[in-house]
Amino acid sequence: MKAVTTSGWGLSAKLVLENIPAPTRLGPNDVLVQVHAASVNPKDWKLNYHAAVAFTPLLVSKLPPFFGDDLAGVIIDKGSKVRDFEIGDAVYGMDMRPRTASLAERTRIDQKRIAKKPPSLTFQQAASMPLAAQTALQGLKKGKAEAGKTVLIIGASGGVGTFAVQIAKAMGLNVTGVCSGRNADFVRELGADEIIDYTQGDYRKTAGSFDLVFDVTSYESPLSCDELIGDDGWFISTGGDARSMLVTPFYRVFGKHCGTVVVESWKRDLETLSELVESGKLRPIIDSVFSLAESQEAYDRSRTGRCRGKVVIEVIPEG
Repeated sequence: MKAVTTSGWGLSAKLVLENIPAPTRLGPNDVLVQVHAASVNPKDWKLNYHAAVAFTPLLVSKLPPFFGDDLAGVIIDKGSKVRDFEIGDAVYGMDMRPRTASLAERTRIDQKRIAKKPPSLTFQQAASMPLAAQTALQGLKKGKAEAGKTVLIIGASGGVGTFAVQIAKAMGLNVTGVCSGRNADFVRELGADEIIDYTQGDYRKTAGSFDLVFDVTSYESPLSCDELIGDDGWFISTGGDARSMLVTPFYRVFGKHCGTVVVESWKRDLETLSELVESGKLRPIIDSVFSLAESQEAYDRSRTGRCRGKVVIEVIPEG
């Protein structure tokens, strides 16, 4: 089968499309998915890419593919204990283990990490959701989000942010989105009640206080956002930046409400997202679509930090 691996050494390594053996051995709880689409997340080029190139090129041929967490596709085989899914079911999901390997024509995944694809979504739309939308959902829950409360979403126009704005509105929160001025109308269309243009000054000193500050960029910390966090309020980060990850536990020791969301894929959360999609309260936003052979270009696009929504990789063309 065709799958994305690496070629070259260290920082000069590039993603390439190669023919490798298809997965053959399934665990009792695994399904084998014919992948139709995958998507790119910052985790892919912050963690998986660097883990893979550490083995390039001497060992990479002996390892399963590293690349891709999100997937949408069709089940073509299943393990002996799989009861909730049948061969032919269209599914979506992801696994946070380092080698989900959704940038491939076929991959295996545990049944507890997937759900049936929302009927109204294309495979590309569904593939854009699992990691980013579950991060948004789980982050809001961790920050004690409830109807009537106020939430500030930092990075509202990006992959996680576009989902966070919509899910927060569906939960009944008053949403303020932080984005650049060029994305203000876009974020407002997603449901944000107020917009803060971060290019117009340091909003962290002037925006007031919120019940929940949700930083989906991972670049802020409870220290930098201290004046934004209301009495008994929460600060939640998606992690990934060293300063934020170091300061957050320090604040927690002193009784502050703060934490980092470490996303996991669960069937129940995917089904919650599917219900929001089918009720018209949630829609995926796709920034751009690349072919499997263009995975390097897809990663490069994600690295710019200028994406409006998710970068999707097409494995099987729609239609």
